[in-house]
Amino acid sequence: MRRIAVVSVHGCPLAQVGEKDTGGMSVYVNQLARHLGMLGIKVDLFTRAHSPKDPAIIKLGRNVRVVHIKAGPFKAPKDSIPQYLGMFLDGVIRFQKSEACNYDLLHSHYWFSGSVALELALAWRIPHVATFHTLAEIKRRARIGEQESDNRISVEHSIAASADSIIVSTEHEKQSLRRLYHVPENKVVVVAPGVDLENFCPGSQTHARAKLGLNGDRTLLFVGRMDPIKGLEVLLHAIASMDKPSNIKLLVVGGNDGQDFQQEHYKELSRTLLITDQVKFLGRAEHRDLPVYYQAADITVVPSYYESFGLVALEAMACGTPVVAARVGGLQTMVKDSHTGYLVPWHCPDAFADRLEILLANEGLRKSMGKEARVAAQEMGWAKTAKWVSLSYQSLWGKVDFVAKN
Repeated sequence: MRRIAVVSVHGCPLAQVGEKDTGGMSVYVNQLARHLGMLGIKVDLFTRAHSPKDPAIIKLGRNVRVVHIKAGPFKAPKDSIPQYLGMFLDGVIRFQKSEACNYDLLHSHYWFSGSVALELALAWRIPHVATFHTLAEIKRRARIGEQESDNRISVEHSIAASADSIIVSTEHEKQSLRRLYHVPENKVVVVAPGVDLENFCPGSQTHARAKLGLNGDRTLLFVGRMDPIKGLEVLLHAIASMDKPSNIKLLVVGGNDGQDFQQEHYKELSRTLLITDQVKFLGRAEHRDLPVYYQAADITVVPSYYESFGLVALEAMACGTPVVAARVGGLQTMVKDSHTGYLVPWHCPDAFADRLEILLANEGLRKSMGKEARVAAQEMGWAKTAKWVSLSYQSLWGKVDFVAKN
């Protein structure tokens, strides 16, 4: 039986989605590991310990273990994590020696993890597969005022050059890697992420709304971190500009418990725009509980400035909910314009408002798009994703003989 080491330094597969710095990547890492385990691959998933209560090892599923590595303060800010990567690396090596286990391959997620995996691949002499999830060069070009460090960009270029294979979610991401990071085409494998089709499925909108305590208002849904890159500000301005916004309700799912600077900014903006009665900030939700929100919504809105894939859009589609999204990154592939929703080419509130008003005014169109959305999503289960990822691994098995670091 093959055994792989998955490195996800900050994206803990057990974290609650919607928390600060926790999003679709955690879902991706969790579900891919589970389904690789179901295919008979042993997976040790290394992530940073986030709490003194975190057990050293947690069984995630068949053949899958989450291994918590102590590296720096439990609540260390994301931008401070690079200084603890050496500690993380040492912790992984100590674990491997204590378990006396030989890995056949490394799979890293995000640049923090890729940096660690570069060292592990050399020490263990095994192939390294990298998945970036987001790329600094693209985020810089999104022009949302977020500064990406020169160190991150330098490390990403090193990972792109040294990894044996790079898995991306869309053809758009592949072309971005080739253009901005000069990666050879034959080194990049496109494998679309999946969705849990049993949990994320159509359901009664009436029952979902009753469960959430909603009335008959037209309902829009935003799911995501309180991060400027997610574009919530654009959506708030769009609602304020719509005709008769009083019977529209926007549900905002995501954010931290307690004070959150960015969330407070959005609440203040809602007050300034005079739409506080239309916007409900619900805080974070367990990932397994999200389907009821998608089922309750008339439309899910994804106004992001950049998405390498757009898991929220796929989850909404799996629930039979049409999506209005920005025409950026992987969303261009995910949302079929005028079929499963609308793609908006500019981050302009009026452009989003126009598409939202068209859909909200036409129940038949919403239902038709919702049905097409579910059909499209049914082609994208996690089992299929894991199968294609495992096939990409197989091309690397035995490429380099394993030699444990002494």
